Amino acid sequence: MKEKIIEKANDLFLNLGFKSVTMDDLASEMGISKKTIYTHFQNKTKLVEATTHHLFCTISNGIDDILNENFDPIEELYAIKAFVMHHLKNEKAAPLYQLEKYYPKIHKGLKAKQFEVFKECVVDNLKRGIETGVFRKNIDIEFISRIYFIGTNGIKDKVMFPDQLFPVAQLMDNYLEYHILGITTEKGRTILNNLIKEQ
Repeated sequence: MKEKIIEKANDLFLNLGFKSVTMDDLASEMGISKKTIYTHFQNKTKLVEATTHHLFCTISNGIDDILNENFDPIEELYAIKAFVMHHLKNEKAAPLYQLEKYYPKIHKGLKAKQFEVFKECVVDNLKRGIETGVFRKNIDIEFISRIYFIGTNGIKDKVMFPDQLFPVAQLMDNYLEYHILGITTEKGRTILNNLIKEQ
């Protein structure tokens, strides 16, 4: 039952937002009593914590699977972006913004874990890109990996990038293209252009 509660809560939080969904909403959606939820989770904060941890593990494991596919480094970035967007439901309700605002401690811990996984993944991607000749040899890997992480989080700021001007899927595509164009070689640009045409 605990897993089912986490999965349903995850779905509701991502579609409606962490603040918007109440324990009553979750109980009603699942056709169970609130008491059943409280048997597994002391309060909503504990449920949010468990849900974000579950989502983090799901995304981390999925990214590991993509890395094991041995894609070209540029194709890999697009595959990861598509996978993450799918699991975050295209961030319809700006869940991470709500998480940061209403559950800052959970958000801070999640961001630190994200950075560990993200940095390792991006550093490896950049190194392979240089080795295969799709990324420039003279790029500063430490700088690029951190600026890319900051950017992927920065574009989620709904004040700077309101949905009506910047639909989430398009925004992610634009940012990824911006990132890749800044570090590619001629060979890399050809791969990027082909991927853009396919989309």
